[in-house]
Amino acid sequence: MNSHSDMRSGPRLDYVMCASPAGTHRMAYWEWGDPTNHNILLCVHGLTRSGRDFDALAAALSSHYRVVCPDVVGRGSSDWLLDPTYYAVPQYVADMLTLIARLQPTTLDWVGTSMGGLIAMGLAGNVALSAQLRMPHPLSMPSSQQLPLGKLVLNDVGPALNWEGIQRIGDYVGMPVQFASFDEAVASVRQTLAGFGPHSDAEWADMARIAFVQTDEGAWVKHYDLRIALPFATQTEAAMQMAEQLLWQSYQHWPNELLIMRGQESDLLSTDTVQRMLNLHHAARSVEVAGVGHAPTLRHADQIATVKQFLIG
Repeated sequence: MNSHSDMRSGPRLDYVMCASPAGTHRMAYWEWGDPTNHNILLCVHGLTRSGRDFDALAAALSSHYRVVCPDVVGRGSSDWLLDPTYYAVPQYVADMLTLIARLQPTTLDWVGTSMGGLIAMGLAGNVALSAQLRMPHPLSMPSSQQLPLGKLVLNDVGPALNWEGIQRIGDYVGMPVQFASFDEAVASVRQTLAGFGPHSDAEWADMARIAFVQTDEGAWVKHYDLRIALPFATQTEAAMQMAEQLLWQSYQHWPNELLIMRGQESDLLSTDTVQRMLNLHHAARSVEVAGVGHAPTLRHADQIATVKQFLIG
């Protein structure tokens, strides 16, 4: 393992080789806790973020779990895809399956913020479809070796997403920006991510260090491949509605308990969608986070306590 730091000072950084139809790419992942612990918590971030978003949550849960926080391809320390048309949930699901095969979990719980929750639902649908299509065979894996999906936290995300919220995100994702100073980058993050709710100056600065990276010339630029916005350019409301039908089916296939966290002021996840999610999944429950839009950052003690109580008790 490529040790980035020890367990006392922060996470370890490692990579797993993944593949797309256009070639191979490395996906980075940040890891907390005992590396021999097969009780895995996978924390998967939102569209333009990275695995370091979960530092506070991971530190709080690392005595119970081996917490693994990947940088989804195209973000953070991961490679960029050769063909940007594959910046979509099916590719992300394939990459997560490669990572899970590396980790060999005995139990696999999941926290998914926004896009990270969509990936979890896509994975559940993929696993369910594969089980339906699998033909009986003497060498088939016993049920104990199937993917051990455990509890799932869906952080401000569901199968149906508000179109206006999607458009708001799409407006800034691919916009090239460059700042001469880190303070300017922090100010930009405060404005763009105002939906995250109140945070301290230090927390905004930390989130800016995740969102921006300094070039060799000293400028601060977005720490992701701007081409992740290209799939948005071809997205239509009609296409999104078709995708939603598949996501609703996939959502219902998650085999264990679900916690739906919703920012009280979210413009992406509606209360009607949350209610439908509760109606369609027998093991789902929900909680609203006051004073927050899209999405709760899981940095504050009350949000961390909510997740910990659900996952561990």
